[in-house]
Amino acid sequence: MNAYLDFEKPVAELDGKIEELRRLSADDATVNVADEIQRLEAKSAQALRDIYARLTPWQKTQVARHPARPHFFDYVKTLVDEFTPLAGDRGYGDDNAIVGGLGRMRGRPVVVMGHEKGHDTKSRLKHNFGMAMPEGYRKAVRLMGLAEQFGLPVVSLVDTAGAFPGVGAEERGQAEAIARSTEKCLSLSVPMVSVIIGEGGSGGAVAIATANTVLMLEHSVYSVISPEACSSILWRSPDKAQDAANAMKVTAQDLLGLKVIDGIIPEPLGGAHRDPMKMIHETGTAIDIALKMLSGRDGNTLKRERREKFLSIGRTLAA
Repeated sequence: MNAYLDFEKPVAELDGKIEELRRLSADDATVNVADEIQRLEAKSAQALRDIYARLTPWQKTQVARHPARPHFFDYVKTLVDEFTPLAGDRGYGDDNAIVGGLGRMRGRPVVVMGHEKGHDTKSRLKHNFGMAMPEGYRKAVRLMGLAEQFGLPVVSLVDTAGAFPGVGAEERGQAEAIARSTEKCLSLSVPMVSVIIGEGGSGGAVAIATANTVLMLEHSVYSVISPEACSSILWRSPDKAQDAANAMKVTAQDLLGLKVIDGIIPEPLGGAHRDPMKMIHETGTAIDIALKMLSGRDGNTLKRERREKFLSIGRTLAA
């Protein structure tokens, strides 16, 4: 069963009627409701199309956070063969919010890493809801170092509300770890492709998304702060989150226009959670195309282009 979002209520009501008719037909074989079910299915599909054709930034934020949206391990299981996870930062410990390792993506050896939020209570607690500690970003730096040592491209999948803001994380140098990870992205002499698959929150996202090519799923969001946190700062209340989302330009469409990202990967009708396998395969194709476009470039060219890309964002906005 789908977990419907608040703004999908018309679709939920129609799907409920369809399910009711199917149960009625199963209980009584003499009742023929096939035509009515077909009519309601068409009506439900049209309602879904209408809703998703005019999503607000706040509604896109809700879609990006949908609990059934595919996460890092879902992508890895389908797209990466021979995946070998690598743990630990070789300084303090391991962090399950950022996962990474070696594998083959469509035959190409890669280092893949990203945020994992988890799908149920147990896994969400294990992965700290995708909010990484300093050791997570130091692990990312170690993985990128391995990629550089062996000449492997880096693929990162971003899905976090932000880096973990707890006392322990701050004591262990959260800001410094994020800065070092961002610096390592910028200095890589191998190709790097990042995809925002859900939420791209603050420096916790940028730390592993400062790539040659940055892509976003159609209904993902990417911002310096969550709409709720922005609302709390500006209006002293989280109740203005919708207004904050509108003002912050968090959507893939806004960010492509601002040249913060390089491309948008279309999602299935109703969001990635309605057809995860299709979404995963489409994302794999987009990553493959991006890596092919970057192949053959020497390390100095990759570094120069990556740095110029991010430095030009401020110049573009200022102009």
